[in-house]
Amino acid sequence: MREPEGVLDARYSSEGTSAHDWSEAEKVLTESELFWISTVRPDGRPHVTPLLAVWHGGALHFGTGPGERKAANLAGNPHVVLTTGTSSWTEGYDVTVEGEAVRVTDDGRLRELAAAWEAKYGPFWHYEVDDGCFRHGPGRALVFAVRPRKVLGFGKGEPFSQTKWE
Repeated sequence: MREPEGVLDARYSSEGTSAHDWSEAEKVLTESELFWISTVRPDGRPHVTPLLAVWHGGALHFGTGPGERKAANLAGNPHVVLTTGTSSWTEGYDVTVEGEAVRVTDDGRLRELAAAWEAKYGPFWHYEVDDGCFRHGPGRALVFAVRPRKVLGFGKGEPFSQTKWE
């Protein structure tokens, strides 16, 4: 699989800046601990909340309890935006991923993801896999994959940049 080619948006970039490599965005997606997910409520209002996510196999994966607002929103509209990066204006690299959240139910794939979660976040986030879900103590989590349709990378501090991958 070849890497996506980034396109610089000069309107939001410092003069003389070039598009960033996909590897830089992928590094942020792999290493970031906290992500913010935006979903849409049934009445059209946005819903934003922090969560943990794992970049694995070319997709961002996250979990949510079946009774949570995210799960209800996704049942009606699977389109999401996941955002991560730093909260600094003068340094760092922020990344947004737009796509469709698709439920992962295959137990074999869920076991791979459970191992990836624990490798990234430590033993507190050890999940068992049961009947197409993650289990953590008495709780159950639905797992979703988001294959990016569009990714934006924002370089902060001089030089500022905005790179788009589709």
